[in-house]
Amino acid sequence: MSKPLLNILFIADIVGKPGYNIVKANLRQIKEQYKIGFCIANGENGAGGKGITESIARDYFTTGIDVITGGNHIFEKTKSYKLLSENRYVLRPINYPPKNYGKGSLVYTLNDGVKIGVINAQGRTFMYSIDCPFRVVAEEVKRLQNLTDIIIIDFHAEATAEKVAFGYYFDGKVSAVIGTHTHVQTADEQILPLGTGYITDAGMTGPRDSVIGLQKDIAIRRFISQIPSRYQIADSPAQFCGVVIGVDVDTGKTRHIERIYFRE
Repeated sequence: MSKPLLNILFIADIVGKPGYNIVKANLRQIKEQYKIGFCIANGENGAGGKGITESIARDYFTTGIDVITGGNHIFEKTKSYKLLSENRYVLRPINYPPKNYGKGSLVYTLNDGVKIGVINAQGRTFMYSIDCPFRVVAEEVKRLQNLTDIIIIDFHAEATAEKVAFGYYFDGKVSAVIGTHTHVQTADEQILPLGTGYITDAGMTGPRDSVIGLQKDIAIRRFISQIPSRYQIADSPAQFCGVVIGVDVDTGKTRHIERIYFRE
């Protein structure tokens, strides 16, 4: 008899206290509503909008998040180095040079023995010129396929074309490719032809009355003056963004994908 679908929740980039507070207030209800068996969240913006610390990661895990992924801001705080080195459930992009702190993938075992592979990768278009995410992730996917059929990738990238190409490149090889980084949720959630769930960007969980989390006046001043200003998170009601993926445990294919978006 086939096993039921495993519902996996991916929480879009959590930004500062507003993002944490809306997750804390709603995650239990969301998990019950969607019968979530596993939860991933991008947490690289937890510490004042840039970076993450041990205490913030601990708060995230306490709410019911199982794995935290990162991106280009994951190394922003030196306090994160110890966290990345010691906590295997906090990932950084796998295609950073290999001697950096932390790991870019893991296999998580649920209480019923089901194993889930999670990979964190970062794009290169308009971002740091690090190792090729296509090549590095392809090697890691081959390794994880020996351990599990369920593999979820957080692809933290700027360019939509790079994300779409990445999704098709891994179609049929992984369960889902979830785009992060731009903080704007896209409306292209879909199951690709060979069974991989895909969305270009899951969005942002944080202050909604903002410029992707930043105070509006600071963002506008930056664009007009072209002079850097100190990053300050907007103080406004929050929004929650994410994606629920229903994965066939027997095949690792995505059978259902649904965007989540709501406001305080």
